[in-house]
This record gives sequence, structure tokens and C-alpha cells, in this order.
Amino acid sequence: GYIAKRSVQVGQRIAAGMPLLSIVPLDSLWVDANFKEVQIDRMRIGQPVTLHSDVYGSKANYHGKVIGLSAGTGSAFALLPTQNASGNWIKVVQRVPVRISLDPAELAERPLRLGVSMQVEVDIADHAGTSLTASGTARTTPVYQTAAFDKVGNDGHLLISRIIAENSAAVVAAKR
Repeated sequence: GYIAKRSVQVGQRIAAGMPLLSIVPLDSLWVDANFKEVQIDRMRIGQPVTLHSDVYGSKANYHGKVIGLSAGTGSAFALLPTQNASGNWIKVVQRVPVRISLDPAELAERPLRLGVSMQVEVDIADHAGTSLTASGTARTTPVYQTAAFDKVGNDGHLLISRIIAENSAAVVAAKR
């Protein structure tokens, strides 16, 4: 991956839980396409998608698959979510983010960056996959995981145990 945002500098003090940097895996990007809530009833997981980016023009196609649906509309997670309980009975059609995976070979050929605009067309002819509106479409395995801290954690515990043992009351008394 690539470091997209570094928020720490050499010599700067850090604290537990403080974000230090963001790593973006440019070989496995996805697109969150905001469809109207009335458009997603015929969408299924696995349906083919054709995408175009303004970066390369309309002749450069990307291909992908529908892989999921966000848990809520864009306005549900906004800083100030819309409130319709105040007597405002005008119905506003909401947009629901639909996640689309991209072909890694096409990303290697024509790299994309975060935040670029995409035009998305979903082929809804195939009805074999699971409906996006059905329950149980949530991911059960993590997208990314690391074992980098497994060894460090074990070595750290051994070091702590050794320091405690060397500085226990019985050992300190025996040294005197």
C-alpha cells in the first residue's frame, strides 16, 4: 500500500490510539456508488458492473462486481442527520452506498486514486445472487488483517515477565 496521509512527524510525541498514518492499498480499491433507495431492489451480490472514470475518459472501462450495501443512507451518518419528525412531510429519496469491487488487473493497468468520480452501470439482468436488501449480507471476515504484532506481543510479554522476576522482592533481598 501507499501512505496517503501522515499525521505524525519525526520526534513528535504520540499516544495510544492516536492515528499516525493512513495506508491505501491501491491494488484492491472499491467504489461506493450512491444509488437511490428505489433503485437497489433489483440489485444482487455478484452482478457485473461497468465503470468509467473521468481521469481516463469514457473509453476506458473498468469492470467490477457488486459486493455489498452500506448499513444506512449517506444522510444517516452525516454530521447533522436530517430529521423528518418536525411535521415536514415531504419525502426525500435517499441515496444508499452500494460497494463495488474493481478488477485488480485493470487497476494495475490504469491506477485510480481515492475520491475520483466514477460513472457506474449495474447489469441487473442476473437475479441469481443474494438481494442487497436481504438480511445476512454483512461481511463475516475482515478485509485486511496482519500478524505483524503477534510476535512483538509475545516478546513483550516475555520481557515484562523477566523484568518482574528480576525485580521481585525475593530476588532483590537475595542480592543484598
